[in-house]
Amino acid sequence: MDSLALICAVAALSLLFLHLLSAALAGRALRPQPRSCETPPPICVIRPLCGLDADLSETIETTFALEGDREIIFCVARDDDPAAALARAAIARHRDADARLLVGAERLTSNAKLDNCMKGWRAATAEWIVLSDCNVLLPPDYLARLWAARGPGVGLVSAPPIGVRPAGFAAEIEAATLNLFQARLQYTVDALGFGFAQGKTLFCARADLERAGGYGALAQEPAEDAAFTKAMRRAGMRVRLAGPGFGQPLGRRAWRDVWGRQLRWARLRRASFPAIYAFEILAGSLPPAALATAAALAWGATDAESVAAALATLAAWHAIEAAMARAIGWRYDARTLAAALARDAALPALFVAGLAGRDFDWRGETASAVAQGRRGRRIRRKMTIKRLDCDRANDQHARATGL
Repeated sequence: MDSLALICAVAALSLLFLHLLSAALAGRALRPQPRSCETPPPICVIRPLCGLDADLSETIETTFALEGDREIIFCVARDDDPAAALARAAIARHRDADARLLVGAERLTSNAKLDNCMKGWRAATAEWIVLSDCNVLLPPDYLARLWAARGPGVGLVSAPPIGVRPAGFAAEIEAATLNLFQARLQYTVDALGFGFAQGKTLFCARADLERAGGYGALAQEPAEDAAFTKAMRRAGMRVRLAGPGFGQPLGRRAWRDVWGRQLRWARLRRASFPAIYAFEILAGSLPPAALATAAALAWGATDAESVAAALATLAAWHAIEAAMARAIGWRYDARTLAAALARDAALPALFVAGLAGRDFDWRGETASAVAQGRRGRRIRRKMTIKRLDCDRANDQHARATGL
């Protein structure tokens, strides 16, 4: 029993140490940084629209406050999407900006967002392009930060969202998941030289994506960020993260939507990176707490002492997260702690649910976390030999409205 106790104790302490290391590495990258003084070349900002996200009018408006030489393209699949009206109104308020709205989508992949952005990618005139989700707040120096994050061998710059303005406990859980869990792990991996993309921001040169297989390569995985990461690595290029992440207003969230979103991401991670996904069973504070309890019981501790060992482990884990959050400047209070505890309690169920199926819901559409394989490689050819039907409609709409 002593050997079992020792193994459990070492495993629990190892997980706590890795958590501490992760908080230190990520905390350094996520701290507020001075405004970038970089002067990037002309950049095309493509922002896909689909439905009404929290504070969408504001997130759209931040696009027009971007500093530098930029072309702005909003993409929406359907003209009756309420987000289209917000984009048109913003373009009308900023008639001096190089901005337009493209409507329509051809379903070539199982990824509706990728199909929506395709027309923007084809229409972009700049060599450098960023796909930037429209539910993210863009700071004025957004483009300069992306440009500054480049380096030798870097083919793609990305950045995870930082959940801001949560309203209600469900949104607090999502913020604790996005910030203290996902962003922490992503910036830790980036600091170790193994960065991977997050779909909220995807910035690259058109030529680099062509070297990596072209736009069609993004359809070879069910999620475009995983496909981007793999395509760049196959081409011998790296992915880097720009810091310190960009805010995503959360607003009020339904419990079902929060679970559905986390389940979608879990199934996408499992589909694209199955070996890495297997280690997610160790995520959160419950595994080290369980190991500490097992070690105490194996050493002959009483039930009360075993519970104390588990509580001490939980306290240490969340104290590390609290210290990281406060060092960065994020709010951390009793609501944050309660949300982090609820998040960790749900992680084992989320891991199992991620294994249990492939289907997920994306903005009212059912999709499947299955790689597209050869289908993705045919898209590049289709993009060059077949014009999208929506192009004619966009031209007619522009002539009729002046937008």
